[in-house]
Amino acid sequence: MAQPKKNSSSPAAQYFAEVLRMLRTKVGLSQNELGERMAYTGAAVSAVETCAKPATDEFIEAAEKALEAGGLIAAAAKYLRLERYPAHFQGFVQLEQEALSVSSYCTQLLHGLLQTGEYARAVLNCAFPPLDEDEVEQLVSARLERKALFDRKPVCVINVILEEAALRRQTGGSEVMRAQYEYLITCMERPNVVLQVMPTTMAGHAGLQGPLTVLETPENTTLVYMEGNGQSTLVSRPDEVGFLARRYAMIRSQALHPEESVALIEQLAGEV
Repeated sequence: MAQPKKNSSSPAAQYFAEVLRMLRTKVGLSQNELGERMAYTGAAVSAVETCAKPATDEFIEAAEKALEAGGLIAAAAKYLRLERYPAHFQGFVQLEQEALSVSSYCTQLLHGLLQTGEYARAVLNCAFPPLDEDEVEQLVSARLERKALFDRKPVCVINVILEEAALRRQTGGSEVMRAQYEYLITCMERPNVVLQVMPTTMAGHAGLQGPLTVLETPENTTLVYMEGNGQSTLVSRPDEVGFLARRYAMIRSQALHPEESVALIEQLAGEV
């Protein structure tokens, strides 16, 4: 059986392991017996319970079903999944996934919610200091999980303004970008998604001071999130939020109309 890691596992991993162990013990199953119900080995169950290995999504789903946990394992896994994101981003992800609306202005890269897996992988492979393969794949998986917001009930309204320069940058090469353009067009067909492009011909506009995201929470509170170089800021003071929200509204008014934006993206797709 796997041995526990010493002082290396996170509180969320330890909490998940404890929940799994308590539920398994409560129904009187050994690690081997639970593993059989889940189509895993007893060693795999032990590895998760001792925090020697992280629980995969497949493991979490199988454990929830095998133990008839009533959502307890899934609830514990919620915090485990947060750790797949960079520390400075974890708080924002929770807010984003619960938000009534997400309105973002992006400058250098496409919005994470709108990235294909290959585009996200290409971006993360450019990180410095470099990330190893496992770190890249974990971050790609986490980024793709955020897309659950598209189909969530109640519906979330998503508004994104992209700089044309970010669209033209051939991140990952022509094949990756061709697929990315097609995915953006597909996203724009969703009734709850509005995508606009800030054209390079708009030499001066209100977004030149940097990217930002305006969130509306389930309590109808507005927050503003900004990040860069591994740092982030969450603005909640009403006066500051109001100022930044007005700036976003001006940026949106200066960008191309959604129909013009679709036409531009289709043009770019035909050029690669």
